[in-house]
Amino acid sequence: MVLTPSMMTELGQIAPDFALSDTEGKMVTRASVVGKHGLLVAFLCNHCPYVKHIADEWAVIAKDIQTLGVGVIGINSNDTLKYPADDQENMAAEKVLRGYTFPYVLDVTQRVAKAYKAACTPDFFLYDLNLKLFYRGQLDDSRPGRDEPVNGRDLLEAVESMLKGQKPPEVQKPSMGCNIKWMAGNEPKYFGSHLKSSN
Repeated sequence: MVLTPSMMTELGQIAPDFALSDTEGKMVTRASVVGKHGLLVAFLCNHCPYVKHIADEWAVIAKDIQTLGVGVIGINSNDTLKYPADDQENMAAEKVLRGYTFPYVLDVTQRVAKAYKAACTPDFFLYDLNLKLFYRGQLDDSRPGRDEPVNGRDLLEAVESMLKGQKPPEVQKPSMGCNIKWMAGNEPKYFGSHLKSSN
């Protein structure tokens, strides 16, 4: 695993479109999942310890965000041939286990991850009602082995600001987690220049 931070792409960019298959074999698009007040895109997977650390509480937080009129989608962009624990069958089991109420889709070609400049799991991207990037980065300060609760503070504060019509938070911290498992030769140009450590 390479410990990897978010790219922290420029705010104001439009959410890239997508059409990806979910755990039930249904096609999910940006238009089908966006809520009346915006869209939250979360890059996830099944096996990463950083995702496992937040998964149960994240399921509750995501459901709360959905009730506020913000659509939520989870995208898994890992190479499932090398990491079969992240394949679609295991994604379906993970969705049930965690109680995810949002579509959990597989980015087989990894094109969507590249379009969003996703780098790690988990990695969060919040878009306003005009589908402009309002927040990107971490869920909260919690990490495996760190004595911080999983409470979604950073993301929830950003959602609240967005719904109130306020400006994006000035302080936005990068998420941190496992690097997205790119297929051989498919690593994007932006990946690798900001890695923290390997273990």
